[in-house]
Amino acid sequence: MAVRKDTIFERFLSPVVQLFIDREGLEQFYRSIDWETASDRFRNPTLVYPTYYSSQNFHGIDKGYLNPRAAVSYDPITQYVILPNETLVRQAAIDTVQGQPQRILDLGCGTGSTTLLLKQKFPQAEVIGLDFSPYMLVMADYKAQQAGLEIQFVHANAEETGFPDASFDLVTASLLLHETPPAVSRKILQEAARSLKPGGEMLILDGNQNTLRQTDWLTQIFEEPYIQAYAAGNVDAWMGAAGFGAVHTQELWWIHQVTKGVKPLPGQDPDVTPSQAQAVGTDRFSFPDVGFPAPAFE
Repeated sequence: MAVRKDTIFERFLSPVVQLFIDREGLEQFYRSIDWETASDRFRNPTLVYPTYYSSQNFHGIDKGYLNPRAAVSYDPITQYVILPNETLVRQAAIDTVQGQPQRILDLGCGTGSTTLLLKQKFPQAEVIGLDFSPYMLVMADYKAQQAGLEIQFVHANAEETGFPDASFDLVTASLLLHETPPAVSRKILQEAARSLKPGGEMLILDGNQNTLRQTDWLTQIFEEPYIQAYAAGNVDAWMGAAGFGAVHTQELWWIHQVTKGVKPLPGQDPDVTPSQAQAVGTDRFSFPDVGFPAPAFE
């Protein structure tokens, strides 16, 4: 897969993970798709990739997510590195959403794992997945078709989505912020606030910043160029600066965190009081006692 060999993951963990991955099957799947033609269905020819994205080899893969091989290898690897179970983690975050959103935007959707779960959780909603990589969108759309789910996928920058103001009831970002510089993360949250309707909710699933700060070795396992800067930051503070109220972060299985916030109603102080937050269900939230649901893609 054209990866670097000097990361801790490649030196120690990759040999173990490879025992559970059908490399021949992945290679056959990769060769079964004309990636350039398939990605043209989603590609926005006017989109300009910023240097922070185009110049990095995310996860050690040459050219990162702008390499179609990343779209093929992402799910098989991720299912083993998002502990204790990838689908369980993503579903637990989604299950904290209040109400029944009618229009949902999933930023940095990647191969669509969270996007599919959102559509399954809220079948009545219009769900849109947005990503920088047209190749990841090819895989996301393939998974949606296999699952029989109607989802729109858009090739765009999460900093400037192009959607009108107040377009969505729910905006989500799963495992996105740790892959962007903090300044970009803050812009993404500002864009999310702009695109949300008043009273709309923002949901973020990502690495636990407290844990990452205390266990530096975790930031060294994968080639993640911005994860140390992410760990040094504070998503709650970024959310507050973007104008969200009732911001709260809760630890999820020690290595993950879920952050939620609400776009204030007109005339409402962003610093929502606890009683107001309780009214919208976001001051405190707990993860439901869920089992291990079937994966969105196998």
